[in-house]
Formats: sequence, structure tokens, C-alpha cells
Amino acid sequence: VQLQASGGGLVQAGGSLRLSCAASGSAFKINAVGWYRQAPGKQRELVAAINSGGSTNYADSVKGRFTISRDNAKNTVYLLINSLKPDDTGVYYCNAEVAEDTDWGIATFSYWGQGTQVTVSS
Repeated sequence: VQLQASGGGLVQAGGSLRLSCAASGSAFKINAVGWYRQAPGKQRELVAAINSGGSTNYADSVKGRFTISRDNAKNTVYLLINSLKPDDTGVYYCNAEVAEDTDWGIATFSYWGQGTQVTVSS
């Protein structure tokens, strides 16, 4: 399974972006997915997550501005970011818990996307 994160870019404060995290491969099911942000010089932090049932959670710093959603038919999870602030600048990574059909049965693995850069200018 591979995860491909995309949708980042350079935007002005107040603007919006929609990030995508697309999974590809064979014989898999995406369970929970999280979007993480790593600002320059800081640790990676979880900003939004969605489980297989569609329940969502957000970091306090992004509540009301970030919306995570999923399209199971496309094996894709989205992160809509509104009212962007300079503090939102960083590399955004997606992480997915994936159930795969292996030779020894169903096994669960964790995968990371390669990251997409978001830069917000003031």
C-alpha cells in the first residue's frame, strides 16, 4: 500500500486549501487516518483524525477551521483548511491504519504519506 499526499501550496492568510491523501495497492481497507503537521523546528503534531465509521477529532488549535473527510470509494481522505493562518505553515503528513489481506490472514499496518508543504503568507 502507498499513500500519496497532495494539495499543499503557498497561500495568503485567510485563504483555503484542500489536502488529499490517496491510498493505492491491492486487497486493503483503510481504517483510521490522521493528518499531522510539522512546523519548522517543531515536532510533528496530530491535527485531525477520522475513523472507519466517519467519526472525527481535531486538535484544539484547528477546531472550526479544519475539516477531515473520507471517500471510501476513492480510498482518499481529505483535509479542508479554511481561514489559513501563518501558524498553519508546515509539512502536512497523512498516516493511515490499513488492514491488508496477507498470506497469513488479515493484518494491520501503519503507513505514512510523503508530506505536502503548506506555506501561509501574512
